[in-house]
Amino acid sequence: MKKKNVINLIKYYTEENDAGFRSEAYEIARGFDQSGDNQLAEYIMALLSNANTFVPQMEDNDSVFFEKLEKKSEMLLLSEAIMQDLLGIVHAVEHNIGVNKFLLQGAPGTGKTEAVKQLARILERDIYMVDFTAIVDSKLGQTQRNISALFKEINNFVHPEKVIVLFDEIDAVALDRTNSNDLREMGRATSAMLRGIDYLNERVVLIATTNLYEHFDKALIRRFDSVIDFNRYTQADLLKIGEEMLNKFLTRFKLANKDARLFRKILNLLSPIPYPGDLKNIIKTAVAFSDPEDGMDYFRRLYYAVYNKKPENLKELQSQKFTVREIEILTKKSKSSVARELKEGDIVE
Repeated sequence: MKKKNVINLIKYYTEENDAGFRSEAYEIARGFDQSGDNQLAEYIMALLSNANTFVPQMEDNDSVFFEKLEKKSEMLLLSEAIMQDLLGIVHAVEHNIGVNKFLLQGAPGTGKTEAVKQLARILERDIYMVDFTAIVDSKLGQTQRNISALFKEINNFVHPEKVIVLFDEIDAVALDRTNSNDLREMGRATSAMLRGIDYLNERVVLIATTNLYEHFDKALIRRFDSVIDFNRYTQADLLKIGEEMLNKFLTRFKLANKDARLFRKILNLLSPIPYPGDLKNIIKTAVAFSDPEDGMDYFRRLYYAVYNKKPENLKELQSQKFTVREIEILTKKSKSSVARELKEGDIVE
């Protein structure tokens, strides 16, 4: 512990600056931890966690580092495996035993950020998303200092038990420090992130997301209590999710005509079926752009979006295993015309 730590500690105490006192105490604990005196560092942290005399001062919207997000109220469409892991997060947080740091990894569109919004709704917590544009700075050492200041503010929330801090796309400051392509400055930033997570208030839930897990710093991965893989979707999962999305959009746009079999056949033209984020855009656009006077028009638009061709070639549609009735819907031709033009009798009615 340095002289300036003692001076600052006394200064903040006499000024009754609770936030400053607590932040300085955290700095002291970090110093002991870095010098190898882990037990003393943990003892100081325990005193701070149990102390009633120090009340954190961080209020909603007080910081340039955060953006408050709205909680998600709609149904979240994920695979059963991912849903079970999210349920595990809920249980872990409710047990209140210090399991509070989670990393969600997966490709774009797999539902990571939306899942956090759903967790916030279930846990009745507010979401504060870290704005990395306010963290990363071109000045030497400033990013590291910003990260340290960020964690001080996180630990100073008035009601940490009501907060989820979201590090969305944490890759911005957490790539592998051993990567020769990474800047030394960002390596120091990752080190600052490690220290911040080590002393995170256990009542705060921290959730980070990443699309670049294979490049993620291994030491940082170990700081998280659990890593949830959001790439776990089977084709059957995505077909089921697609149907649920379709039902929702048909209801919203007041379209009653539905043919689940035809819908599945069209989606199966995609290989692979895209993850929920992109799948939602495809289905929503097809329904939204459809002719409100033609309840089957969205099937033709969906076919075009999926196959990049209008459904006009009857032989091609036949080779794709569409029945005469389904071809009738896709081409707006009568069944008798379809059958006559095909001049084939091997299509299942």
